[in-house]
Amino acid sequence: MLGLKLPTDPRWVNIVEKNIEEILTDHAYCEQKAASTAISLIIGFPEYTELVQEMTDLVQEEMSHFKMVHDKITERGWTLGRDRKDEYVLALMKFFPKGGSRTTQLVHRLLIAALIEARSCERFKLLSEELEDKKLAKFYRKLMISEAGHYTMFLNFARKYGDRKEVDKKWQDLLDYEAQIMKDLGKKETVHG
Repeated sequence: MLGLKLPTDPRWVNIVEKNIEEILTDHAYCEQKAASTAISLIIGFPEYTELVQEMTDLVQEEMSHFKMVHDKITERGWTLGRDRKDEYVLALMKFFPKGGSRTTQLVHRLLIAALIEARSCERFKLLSEELEDKKLAKFYRKLMISEAGHYTMFLNFARKYGDRKEVDKKWQDLLDYEAQIMKDLGKKETVHG
């Protein structure tokens, strides 16, 4: 369903289990960044009324997810660590050339957002199935379902606002590029790393 060309190596979960505090901190910031992305789409493309309405709802949902993850951190007696660069997202941002029409820029941003959500969904599925901490596994199962909805929403908006055939070609090219990025990742206790 997600269309990812390179699945995450299941051994990534073993890395995560050695440092749950780190994955939770990274995950909290991923939720905050997802909310920021939705806000920036509202600011950058206010004339797309349906997009603005969906992004408004998404901001609230992502911040509620941030709170849920933050609660998991504090329940364990930890504090939220510092944010760090997301190598995965930084690499994805290099795929599409800068410039172009506003519509092209919007489609590119939507496709990247869709892919980030798809990879998050895939990772959360793995955590929900493989984590020894069953309470945390159940938590990730719930979030996995949410991420799948976000992935399809962003992809559908890209297809709605751009030429469908062109958007689908760009999506496939982006998936191929992402598979190359993933070959070097999966060795850290981060959501995408």
